[in-house]
Amino acid sequence: MNLINSLLGIWSADMGVDLGTANTLVHVRGQGVVIDEPSVVAVSRRSGQVLSVGAEARAMLGRTPADIVALRPLRDGVIADFDQAEQLIRYFIARAHDRQWHVSHPRLLLGVPCGVTEVERRAVIDAALSAGAREAHLIEEPMAAAIGAGLPVQQAGGSMVVDIGGGTTEVAVISLGGVVAASSIRIGGDEMDEAVIQYVRRNLGLLIGERTAEEIKRSMGSAFPFARERSFTVRGRDLMSGLPKVGELTTAHVREALAPVLVEIMRSIRSTLDAAPPDLVADVAECGIVLCGGGALISGLDQLVAHETLMPVRVAEAPLACVVRGTGVVLEGLETMSRLLVKERRVRALRY
Repeated sequence: MNLINSLLGIWSADMGVDLGTANTLVHVRGQGVVIDEPSVVAVSRRSGQVLSVGAEARAMLGRTPADIVALRPLRDGVIADFDQAEQLIRYFIARAHDRQWHVSHPRLLLGVPCGVTEVERRAVIDAALSAGAREAHLIEEPMAAAIGAGLPVQQAGGSMVVDIGGGTTEVAVISLGGVVAASSIRIGGDEMDEAVIQYVRRNLGLLIGERTAEEIKRSMGSAFPFARERSFTVRGRDLMSGLPKVGELTTAHVREALAPVLVEIMRSIRSTLDAAPPDLVADVAECGIVLCGGGALISGLDQLVAHETLMPVRVAEAPLACVVRGTGVVLEGLETMSRLLVKERRVRALRY
């Protein structure tokens, strides 16, 4: 079996996967990040057949006829629909892998939230193996994010990372290649979108969809006041008449809508600092906190965190790709960095 796996390793590519609630990114060893697509699958209700995956499926959200459903197989950073998650991983393996060889069972390294249960971890591994992976490894997302952001995680000094994804927010203080203190809350970009939807519903009497809410969050969302607030129009369905209606919002309104979610994220950051050893907190106070994930792109979030913690804060370069870039670094030195993995690998017996 070891010989077989060695030969398969020649004909397949190691892949790092950030299997996110909102987006999935894939890093292929030696090639870098080759895929960044929404974690959405469109399925026929009649036959159960997968019709499209990724960006094409996301375009169907909220627009499908009765016999087609566009769904997201991951919720809160974990698998909610095993079969569709398997299809999602299978699709991305096929997209990313070099198809010139018939034998193409890659070794996968997948990021998982640090707060997941053993059952949820096993579900990720089983989905990856069922999708065609030769081996499946797991790494905690804050560790991968810290590595991808270039933090010295193997050194004795303390590093702190805040990874705000679509379904979870991961906060961790890391030293000597291990997570010393961490907090994982199932709050992230999805809750921000829902907060915008509910705010518009309450204050304007308008019903808007997830895609509209996400666009408002990305373009007008903020955590700290702008020097000059802006206003914009929002289109949706009137709750009373059911007819199309146009309303007006300001960036201050969007900030008010996002405030409850940001309060929870700040509470998680504070609790992690409280749980960390004083010497490591002193290191973080000197080196600063690094923000990763899509939520890090919210305007002024670094200012808010700096204001609340009295520590220097910076947004990582390419924050959306930190986790997947971290998996790529670990893949390059998997034998020497194996202690960073969540648990020892499981190898699938292939059929011939």
